[in-house]
Amino acid sequence: MGTSSANKRGAFIVLEGCDHTGKSTQSRLLHEFLQKRGVAVKRMAFPERKSNIGQTINAYLTNKKQISDEAIHLLFTANRWEFQNEMKELLLSGTSLIVDRYLYSGIAYSTAKGLSYEWCLAPEKGLLRPDIVFYMKMNSIDGLLERGNFGDERYEKKEFQAKVSNVFEDIYAKERHYWHEINAELAGDDIHKVIVKQTECLLKNLTDKTLEYMK
Repeated sequence: MGTSSANKRGAFIVLEGCDHTGKSTQSRLLHEFLQKRGVAVKRMAFPERKSNIGQTINAYLTNKKQISDEAIHLLFTANRWEFQNEMKELLLSGTSLIVDRYLYSGIAYSTAKGLSYEWCLAPEKGLLRPDIVFYMKMNSIDGLLERGNFGDERYEKKEFQAKVSNVFEDIYAKERHYWHEINAELAGDDIHKVIVKQTECLLKNLTDKTLEYMK
């Protein structure tokens, strides 16, 4: 596995799942793995909290600001849209992207709050579609409670995470052909090996610069 060819685009890799399932750790490990092997790669996370929109989202997540469910969903979506041109340019230049959370989290969390799935999906249409989604799944929501800093942010409540998990299961059933379910209760090294194997296969099979978009 070497540096990206000028004739091949980068891979768009997303990690999804409930809070504290290990997405950030595994995205970091995959990023380090690919860097060491000379692959052009960038790591991102949504929400991207440094932009003006991201700062408003951060204030909401840390309970410093109250925003209606509909408005915060659209802000999360806008946060993804404001980075689409940068992401597209990177992918077309041959740089792979590893993204911690993407539009599926937006849909899952808002639907768990009672909003319509179709309404939540509508503003996401046209966004870049990932090549692969690693779905980090806990067999028991109770396992999340034992992980560090659980409960610090707005959505980190057991009952709510259970609802989010159910929506993720529905999304997984719809998108099974490019989602890969991973048991988030496995040892971190074992999870990393699974992700690396799937990623290597993906990078090997990317043959052109065609990008896909959400429909």
